[in-house]
Amino acid sequence: MAETIAGVFKSIESVRMVNSGTEATMSAIRLARGYTGRNKIVKFAGCYHGHSDSLLVKAGSGALTCGNPDSAGVPALVAAQTIVLPFNSIDALDAAFSLEGKDIACVILEPYPANMGLVLPLPDYLSQVRDRCSRNGSLLIFDEVMTGFRISLSGVQGIEPVVPDLTTLGKIIGGGLPVGAFGGPRHIMEHLAPTGPVYQAGTLSGNPLALSAGLAAIELLEQHDPYNSLAESTRRIVQTLINAFAKKGIPVKIPYSGSMFSLFFSETEVRQYEDVLKTRSTWYKPFFNGALKRGVFVPPSAYETWFVSTAHESNIIDKACEALSATVAALEPES
Repeated sequence: MAETIAGVFKSIESVRMVNSGTEATMSAIRLARGYTGRNKIVKFAGCYHGHSDSLLVKAGSGALTCGNPDSAGVPALVAAQTIVLPFNSIDALDAAFSLEGKDIACVILEPYPANMGLVLPLPDYLSQVRDRCSRNGSLLIFDEVMTGFRISLSGVQGIEPVVPDLTTLGKIIGGGLPVGAFGGPRHIMEHLAPTGPVYQAGTLSGNPLALSAGLAAIELLEQHDPYNSLAESTRRIVQTLINAFAKKGIPVKIPYSGSMFSLFFSETEVRQYEDVLKTRSTWYKPFFNGALKRGVFVPPSAYETWFVSTAHESNIIDKACEALSATVAALEPES
């Protein structure tokens, strides 16, 4: 499995197996801190990286250097080591590095954030983040738990010219079974025990059952290369929704890439978490119920990303498009 991952992710030379995406991001951050000798990390509002203490943090009120716990049981002193910034704002990242750059171990982000709905990076934004990390001696971590092997065989790294220092992956490498991994250049990964001082271990990490299933799934992806077909199915659904809502006079934005897309009830582009919160999500409940009544089960939350899979063959996409058009046409004006 390590050879397979390194073969498709050119940023990865060495891989450590863990049990979940949460363990992968938690361990990658510990490695970044151990490698750099620094304490603080930067994450972005709306990006989700699992439920470890350092990452269950929301933005502080106006203070770049002080996050607040987003869950009971997270010590305030731990949360204070996490800087939360708005996605797609390079000015905010510059300000954080200006104030705390000498103590920022890493910047972690979903390169295509998909846990607040799908929010795509502005042109050159990922390259700018890469540049700021390199200039300040901080590691860049791409959380590809959701996008890895889904948006392309090599995740976002297969379609963007940006090379992170560390990459995290989740259950996709187990064919859906519990497993995760993180990896990067050998000179960074060698800081992990037993060759280095950063401890990481797990009895079930890299268990044979999950990795056998994952290897079989990845082999199918390599053999059948479904990504163009998935993208075309996504494009058909997105265009159907755009046309239907335009005809109904309801403003929407539907960002998409590969087999992923989101529906936002908004007149303006959605670029960060604050934009998501301003969308008219009250439209979503009647839309969800109408689609379900017509046999299409869309995500139950307005803030979840939609996925098209290889199980959705052309005739299924046809039926979904028909049902979604009918659902939009039947929507009643908001009271």
